[in-house]
Amino acid sequence: MEISYYLCSINRGVEQLVARWAHNPKVTGSSPVPATLKPHNGAFFMFTVYALYSESSDKIYIGYTSDLEARMLSHNELATKGYTVKYRPWKVVYTEEHSEKREAMKREKSLKSAKGRAFIWSIIRG
Repeated sequence: MEISYYLCSINRGVEQLVARWAHNPKVTGSSPVPATLKPHNGAFFMFTVYALYSESSDKIYIGYTSDLEARMLSHNELATKGYTVKYRPWKVVYTEEHSEKREAMKREKSLKSAKGRAFIWSIIRG
């Protein structure tokens, strides 16, 4: 009885691997290949890292998004709570494009460091 259970477990594992391989032929082991750039509505998804500046409050905000236009609308008009609501209006002072979300997140994090903020302030101050 133990042998048949063991064989069923092996078969189930092989079936899952074959099913995953059929869905994504790049899969070679138990870990799938990382996601790659995928088209979205015929265009490739890009991520924008941005820095905003509020002249009225002399504040900066750093973030990333896949739709900067919609995000600016949220920061300046639609949002009802949060940091950016307190210091409106905001204007874009710096942007960078990235093809992968993880790259954009990494760059956002670096811009939020003391050195990154100093870089943004140097752009604002001219």
